[in-house]
Amino acid sequence: MNFETLRKKALDALYEFRNGDDRRLLDLDVNERTISHKLAEYLQKKFELSVDCEYNRHGKKPKRIFREYGVAGYDDTTGRTVFPDIVVHQRGTDVENLLVIEMKKSSNPDPRDFDKQKIEAYGKEVDYEFGLFLEMNVKNSSDYLEWYENGEFKEKEIITYQI
Repeated sequence: MNFETLRKKALDALYEFRNGDDRRLLDLDVNERTISHKLAEYLQKKFELSVDCEYNRHGKKPKRIFREYGVAGYDDTTGRTVFPDIVVHQRGTDVENLLVIEMKKSSNPDPRDFDKQKIEAYGKEVDYEFGLFLEMNVKNSSDYLEWYENGEFKEKEIITYQI
């Protein structure tokens, strides 16, 4: 799948989330896991592959990244099991690791750098073709997106929805 097709499908899912009843989850500022789970349901309608939340397998083994990060709590240089927020993939194989998404709510004060570093590692070490860092704004109808291809930053954009 090329980038523009993937981007359109992902944006269509975001638009449906933002324009449906589930947008209240952002108004209520609920846990990010709840939001990413609901967003995954919208993504599943757009893609013919599996869409999973916090999927931690690389084949049958735990999914690990082997990079050193300058973020507290991730100083294991031999590898750390990772749980991406959302993945679009074919389970049990690396044939189609299409998209990995790390999501943050705008109200989350945690730094974003570690999420972006994980997306880079998923592309370079676990063979995800595309990555998306998604910051969903809980105060208005806009989202900040950073797209990655093969672990490299591609572009950023701000999407404002007409609700």
